[in-house]
Amino acid sequence: MHGTRIAVALAATAALLSTAPAAHADPSPRVLHAAPDGSGTACTHGRPCSLDGARDAARTIEGRDVRVELADGTYTLSRSLELGAADSGRDGHTVTWTAARGAHPVLSGGRSLKGWDRNSDGTWTTHAPEGVTPRQLFVDGVRAVRARGASCAASVCDATKTGMTGAKATGIASWARPTDAEAVISVRWRNYHCRIDSVTGDVLTFAQPCWTNSASGTDRTGPAWDTTTVDSSRYAKVAYFENAPELLDQPGEFVWNPEARTLTYLPRKGEDMRHAEAVTPATERLLVLDGAHDVRVEGIALRYAAWHQPSTDEGYAGMQAGLVLTGATGPVDHAGRYYTKPSAALTVRGGRHVTVDQVEFSHLGGAGVVFEAGTQDSKVTRSHFTDLSSGAAYIGDTEPMPAPELVGARNTVAYNTIRSTGVEFTDAAGIWAGYEAATVIDHNTLDDLPYSGISVGWGWNQPEAQKSVLRDNRITDNRITNVMRVEHDQHDGGAIYTQGAQPGTVISGNYINRSAFGNTERDGNGIYLDEQSSHIRVEGNVLTRLGYKWVSNWADYGIDNHATGNWTDTDAPALAGTGSTMTDNHTELDRLPADALKVAAAAGAQGHGRVEQLRPDLARTGTASQSSTDGTAAATYATDGDTSTDTRTLSEPGAWWQVDLGSVQHVGQVEVWNNASMTTTGFDVQLSRTADFADATTLQVPGKALRPTVLDAGKDTEARYVRIKLTGTGRVALAHVLVHPWLPHR
Repeated sequence: MHGTRIAVALAATAALLSTAPAAHADPSPRVLHAAPDGSGTACTHGRPCSLDGARDAARTIEGRDVRVELADGTYTLSRSLELGAADSGRDGHTVTWTAARGAHPVLSGGRSLKGWDRNSDGTWTTHAPEGVTPRQLFVDGVRAVRARGASCAASVCDATKTGMTGAKATGIASWARPTDAEAVISVRWRNYHCRIDSVTGDVLTFAQPCWTNSASGTDRTGPAWDTTTVDSSRYAKVAYFENAPELLDQPGEFVWNPEARTLTYLPRKGEDMRHAEAVTPATERLLVLDGAHDVRVEGIALRYAAWHQPSTDEGYAGMQAGLVLTGATGPVDHAGRYYTKPSAALTVRGGRHVTVDQVEFSHLGGAGVVFEAGTQDSKVTRSHFTDLSSGAAYIGDTEPMPAPELVGARNTVAYNTIRSTGVEFTDAAGIWAGYEAATVIDHNTLDDLPYSGISVGWGWNQPEAQKSVLRDNRITDNRITNVMRVEHDQHDGGAIYTQGAQPGTVISGNYINRSAFGNTERDGNGIYLDEQSSHIRVEGNVLTRLGYKWVSNWADYGIDNHATGNWTDTDAPALAGTGSTMTDNHTELDRLPADALKVAAAAGAQGHGRVEQLRPDLARTGTASQSSTDGTAAATYATDGDTSTDTRTLSEPGAWWQVDLGSVQHVGQVEVWNNASMTTTGFDVQLSRTADFADATTLQVPGKALRPTVLDAGKDTEARYVRIKLTGTGRVALAHVLVHPWLPHR
């Protein structure tokens, strides 16, 4: 009976549904096809369009999603592909620019250099096409280096507001074409590239406005306290001069002669320029989305985009994080409101709901991607950035209180891999965000960067920046390794760097390893809450092998910052500023516990990265002593697990510091961390079984100890006593000494 009733009910329902109007289903996406040699307006698989043709065809389609599928090959662009409001998705639909199935399309701004002639000295020369000014060269996909010389100390190359001495000592005075060459200078967190304009006797002058913008005379270069310009007391040297044939002496170097329009290259072993693929970036901004919305860019590659400004008289007057000062005159503003971002391969201006996914950015003369002019609710995800002259991603702008339509908000940079950026302009950050609200920087992998990894916020403590739209940003679960590389002379940064009051901002779950490791001074923080960084929570991060503090908040005008539940192998002074706290942190570790290893392994784009486990420290439980003590700088400060505290002896012949491990141990490695002033220089590390050091194994360090100098003792060294002894007269001053046991499988 019940079965009959059910059957009747189902039949009635079926009849009702059969007479009801059919539910409306969205039509399938309209697919347009493009190819490198495409033309016409059909945009079919058999008759593909050009990129411009596909864009124009997409504008005519309404009421459905649009997919522009790019066939395999290289699309060489002589100008930007521009998408505007007319190229947006409409009425809830999306326009997607993507690779065709199985294809790997490349948008390229490069020009191939052919017709190479071999010279008698082993170099090769070719002419560049008209309109092309080669600043970078890639041979078979490998970046070449502009021919460069040695450094020149400030005592010889003395920089002033108007120029520099040293033309004779450097040999520049006798160069055939010195005005083709540039001086490259790093001062603290800044990097400068200015072309030589003239040589008179021993004096060099430089192109304007590059030199004026690099010097303090403009009153435009940054905070009023700034002492990092080329004519400042912190200027120490020219890192090198570059782009002169007289400097072309290393394989893989090249030089550009703008008058003859020739490029000369000294090949690496095995390279034959008759068969090599030589490419120079020529076109800026390969893809520009200006006022576009509901657009996706996915599965394509952007390569060989140029950035022309550094080769002009503007040069590269680096101010911070890859932003530069331009123009001969301009507003006096010490908060960096008028700095210029680098040119990027992909630029989004005023975008809404723009997604950049699985895009490869490589071999670029500038940056990877820029979101600016009020871009909101947009994403860069699952993309790869490598071999970039500047930084990977620049999100936002430098105006603290923009009009509502120009506020950068709710943007996301997530699950990207960023390696070897800042190759040419070494002050560039991997990811930079300016005055942004609710921006998420999550699960990115950053490795091998010359300066800071992630930088969020702007404005220092200047009046112009006291009120801003900064708030609610999240820097979470990123993997940041091998940043603040000492060989690039960039200082005063960190793996994660912040500025400005930004209520609601959280920094959590990040794994930071080897920031400024092996540095030449006490520098390079893990998480650096600089200047007026305020209202920021730092929690559950893992920070190891750092050149200085795991968290730094030195300014008393940064307030209400809180660090809790972090794991680190060092310690740091208490956070400065009213209302700031440090609670429940796990510091001075010589092994990472399981919870920390889990957090570290989960960080980054892949979520299963290698974690460098700490090595046990035998000195931690030993007894430290020294030949004498200057004031309160006791010997025990080198074994307290804290690289921010220092020992110090008096200045005396053969001064020493040592640790008694308590018993004979099988020692594999000794780490020596110099003190704040890099005092300890010219010393022996002695390892002995006996207190008289009669049987000592001696490891010599002829120069200054770094932070750290790491010495391998070998697998057969046994010692109870480890001594650091000067080979001359002076002080021994140390922040940290670690003695690691020998491990057969390091």
